[in-house]
Amino acid sequence: MLQPPSDGATETRAAGESALAEFQRFVADHPGTVYVDGLFFDLCCVVRGKRYPVADAEDLFVKGMQIPESIAVLDVTGDCNDPLGRGFSDGDPDAVAMPIPGTLAPIPWGDVPSAQVMLTLRTQDGQPAMVDPRTVLDRVETRLCADGLFPMVAVELEFYLIDPERGPGGAPRPPVSPVTRRRDLRTQVYGMADLDDFQAFLRAVEHACQLQGVPAFTASSEFAPGQFEINLKHVNSALTAADHAMLLRRVVEWVAERHGFEATFMAKPYPGQAGNGMHVHLSLANETGTNLFNDGTEAGSRVLRQAVAGMTLAMPESMALFAPSANSYRRFGPNLYVPVNATWGVNNRSVAFRVPAGDGESRRIEHRVPGADANPYLVLAAILAAAHHGITQRLDPGPPFVGNACEQVDHGIPWTWRRALEALGNGQRLRPYLTDGYVDLYKATKWKEMEKFQSVIAPHEYDWYL
Repeated sequence: MLQPPSDGATETRAAGESALAEFQRFVADHPGTVYVDGLFFDLCCVVRGKRYPVADAEDLFVKGMQIPESIAVLDVTGDCNDPLGRGFSDGDPDAVAMPIPGTLAPIPWGDVPSAQVMLTLRTQDGQPAMVDPRTVLDRVETRLCADGLFPMVAVELEFYLIDPERGPGGAPRPPVSPVTRRRDLRTQVYGMADLDDFQAFLRAVEHACQLQGVPAFTASSEFAPGQFEINLKHVNSALTAADHAMLLRRVVEWVAERHGFEATFMAKPYPGQAGNGMHVHLSLANETGTNLFNDGTEAGSRVLRQAVAGMTLAMPESMALFAPSANSYRRFGPNLYVPVNATWGVNNRSVAFRVPAGDGESRRIEHRVPGADANPYLVLAAILAAAHHGITQRLDPGPPFVGNACEQVDHGIPWTWRRALEALGNGQRLRPYLTDGYVDLYKATKWKEMEKFQSVIAPHEYDWYL
C-alpha cells in the first residue's frame, strides 16, 4: 500500500541512497556509458532536464538536480507566463529534481552509449513539489490506496507518423512508405499491410521499450493514413502506468526521427481524419488483489457503476485536463468514435466509459475521452479522483447506453478550451483531490497560453476578413 511521506527530507535521502546504488550497478553493467540524462516531464509533456558526463553523474543520484520550480508550469511554447506569480514574480526559486528509483535505463538511439533516469520535483526541505504533475497523481493514488482501492491501469496511445517535409502552410502530410515508396492516402483500420510497411519502425520502438522497461505489447494501424496505436500492459500502479505512457511518447518520437519520420501526438493534425486519443483502462482491486469491478456479469459490479457515475459527474470539469489545447477540441464530433457525451455502456465504442467484453477477472472501465496530447499524470489523477468520488458517495450512473451514443452531443459539457478552463476553475469535485493550489495554477497557466494563442492572426482570417 502506498503511504504519504511523513518526513520529506528522510524520504529524499533514502531515495537518493537507493538511486545511487542503482546507478553504481548500472555503470558496472554498462561500462561504456558516456552520458546520463536526468529527465523531467512538464505540464505540457515536454521532456526537460540536464545531461551529465557519466563521471559527474553520481552527484545527481546523491544530491539531485537544482532546477527552477517554474519549469513544471511552462506553456506549450516553452514560455514562463508567471502564472499566479510563479516565475518572475517570486524570483524563480529552484526545486530539487531527484532520480526515481527503478527508472534508470539505456538510451538505444544515442550517438554514443547513454542512459536516462526519470526525475521528480521536491522542495528544498524534501517535500513533494506541488507543481509536479507526478506529485498530483501520487497524492490521488495514495488516497485511494488508503481506502483499500488499488488501481490497475493501462494506457493506449494513438499517434501519427508524418513526413518531415510539411505541406502548404506547414500542414502535415502522411509519410512515404519505406516499402512501396508511395505516400499512403488509404484508411485501413487494423490493416496488416500498414504494419508490414512500417515494421522496421515498429520493431525499433519495441526494442527501445524493452530496454527501458516500458511494457508495450501490441500495435495496430488506426483510422487514418500513418496513424497507429500502441498498447501498454496493465500495471498495479497508476503512477507507474503514467510513467510508462510518458516514456512511450519519448521512444516513439525519437525512433520516428531515426527512421526518417516525425511522430505527433497532436489531438487532430488532419481536419478530415481521425484524432489521436489516449484510452485509459482502469480497474480497482482490494488488498488481496480481487478485482472489485467483477461480479460475474458483463456490466460489472456496483463498485464499477459507482466509479462510472463519478466519472460522469466530473467530466465537465475534467475536460481542461483531457483536452489541454485549442486543437484538442477539434477531435470531438458526432460519429467519429470519440465521446460527445458522458454515457457508459457494455462492449460499445460509442460511449465515453466503455466496459469491454471479456472474462470477469479483466472487468474494467475504458475511459475514452482524453486526447493523446494530454498529460497522463493529470489525466489519471482526474479519472481516479472521479472514480473515488463516485464510490465514496455511492452514486448511480443509470442503465448502460445501448446503440450509437455518438449522435447525441451533450452541450452541458464544455467543447471549447475557454469553457473547459472555466469549468475546471469553478468545479468542486476535483479540487479536494488535485488541491486548490494545483487546479488554480493549471488554469492560470493554460489561460495565459490560450490568450497568447488567440492573439495570433491565422492565415484564413486574412482570406475571410481582410
